[in-house]
Amino acid sequence: MEFQKMSKTELTNLKVQLMKKFEDYKAEGLQLNMARGKPATDQLNLSMKMLDALNSKSNMQASNGIDCRNYGMPDGLPEMRKLFGELMGLNADNVIVGGNSSLNMMFDTVSCCMTHGLAGCEPWCRQGHLKFLCPSPGYDRHFAITEHFGFELITIPMLKTGPDMDAVEKLVSTDPSIKGIWCVPKYSNPTGITYSDETVRRFAALKPAAPDFRIFWDNAYCVHDLTDTPDALLNLWEECRKTGNIDLPIFFASTSKITFPGAGVAAMGASDRNLAVFREHFKYQTIGPDKLNQLRHLAFLKDIDGVHAQMQRHRALIQPKFEIVEQTFRRELGGKGIANWTEPNGGYFISFNVLDGCAKRTVALCKEAGVTLTGAGSTYPYKKDPNDRNIRVAPTYPPKEEVKTAAELLSLCAQIAACEKLLETK
Repeated sequence: MEFQKMSKTELTNLKVQLMKKFEDYKAEGLQLNMARGKPATDQLNLSMKMLDALNSKSNMQASNGIDCRNYGMPDGLPEMRKLFGELMGLNADNVIVGGNSSLNMMFDTVSCCMTHGLAGCEPWCRQGHLKFLCPSPGYDRHFAITEHFGFELITIPMLKTGPDMDAVEKLVSTDPSIKGIWCVPKYSNPTGITYSDETVRRFAALKPAAPDFRIFWDNAYCVHDLTDTPDALLNLWEECRKTGNIDLPIFFASTSKITFPGAGVAAMGASDRNLAVFREHFKYQTIGPDKLNQLRHLAFLKDIDGVHAQMQRHRALIQPKFEIVEQTFRRELGGKGIANWTEPNGGYFISFNVLDGCAKRTVALCKEAGVTLTGAGSTYPYKKDPNDRNIRVAPTYPPKEEVKTAAELLSLCAQIAACEKLLETK
């Protein structure tokens, strides 16, 4: 029965029953964590052979003859640039390979724009009050970067096709203080949405009021499929070629959830004009990236086919966890009118919406019973969900048994919070 159709007496009695179950969970002394999208230990074990890929007898030279143990090659190994070009849909010449963190490269890119500017424009820091568009629910660490640099963060609603492009186009075309937009175009964090072809084409056709406006296109989950019918993402690079907007996007990707999150390889891609600015900026930071790590990855993954094979091994481990969460939600919450959730074809998260005004209470109840979740509101700028309803669920890290328990408890807490909220109005 839908909770909204219950009488005050029915809701009160239901809450008593739910609270008894809640106390039983508390008595178990649970310590479960579904807060962040981390690979589990068995996923990390998939890449252990990479540590043996290089030894004292290995050839330490890149294909161009450079000794990978030495300084140099600030753009990365040619083979690694080619691999990331295939992952992101770019030419290898338009790729720079860096350290282990794409987030680090995003931070440095924003920093470069702040201090040195783009497209012959003044540095962002000299242009007064600045704004950045944040499709939400979205990735909290993206938002944190631009908040750190003092931007005003503007929430853009996420639709089933991606960001609300009517809102994006209107804002970008009329306000030169808007300098960029964060995008996770395939299996978005946390909704799992993949941008539609129309959305990608509309991004490529943007006519920004600011000549130094940029699309930050984070390909974090570009090969992270979970089903036999994966989503397909239209190539923004090629669409921008067609519209003459090749300077508009800046692409990012990494192997963080392909090999080792703490010891992977990251890359960025952009037009020749943009990369000229970034290369000038980055040359003061390093004489060259960790080329041995790149060589190790190449020896292990080999090529794009090797990447896809590795991702199938990851899928075998994490797809069952997503299914457990989705089945639990359907069983415990289906037809009750107090929650909805995504069932994505890939990525690392499930976006879970509870009754408006109940997300913080639901997360607090879970914590009280021993399940840690990402903080309510974290998927919005400034950690303020205007409806207090979205919770990001990360099923990958805990063992399957713990995933099941955590999903059951989350479902229970969502029902308790809904009862409390509805009783306030009775």
